[in-house]
Amino acid sequence: MKISVIIPVFNEEKTIKELIKKVQAVDIEKEIIIVDDCSTDRTRELLNDMKEENIKIILHDKNLGKGGALKTGFSHATGDIIIPQDADLELDPREYHNLIAPILEGHADVVYGSRFAGGRPRGVSMLVNKLGNDFLTLLTNLIYNTTLTDMETCYKVFKREVLKDIEIKSTDFTIEPEITAKIIKKRYRVCEIPVSYYVRGYSEGKKIKWWHAISAVWALIKYRFVD
Repeated sequence: MKISVIIPVFNEEKTIKELIKKVQAVDIEKEIIIVDDCSTDRTRELLNDMKEENIKIILHDKNLGKGGALKTGFSHATGDIIIPQDADLELDPREYHNLIAPILEGHADVVYGSRFAGGRPRGVSMLVNKLGNDFLTLLTNLIYNTTLTDMETCYKVFKREVLKDIEIKSTDFTIEPEITAKIIKKRYRVCEIPVSYYVRGYSEGKKIKWWHAISAVWALIKYRFVD
């Protein structure tokens, strides 16, 4: 059983080398697909030094957004299970074994790594960010009649055939609500696993802003009625 770790990267010179070390340290067969979304700092220079056999590096000619980078990575994945991984060290690759267990045991097609389910270390974040996450998750549950605790999590772990069955249209942060809407509408089995969450502040490079919540709300509503 091989996993594909998809890492969208944009201006992550401070964290990318440490993240790759953490991913490589996970004792599991894997390929690592790094998609640089036209970084303007030293990220590409650092990526040039990563020559390990299981690493594939893809460079975008222009910035497409997180969704665009993930779509590129998904299209190159060959693993049986696909794990998106942000490059900012907020989430810990040591959680991979727990995340894939429900799939390997036949209990789930998709696993969400929830930052807010409890039971794992969680950094203290800005209240406005937590309220935004709670609101979007509640709206998801109301619209799609489900019981998620963290719709916006990066850790959405898929069987490969699930992603092949979903046409992703978003190129920005709305990829998270779009994927959620489509896997729920297609009635795939979803399981949540608590994960650790080490919060990064805006001064450290956090990129999602309050106005992204507006497009997320629109995506949740739109994909309830269209594919």
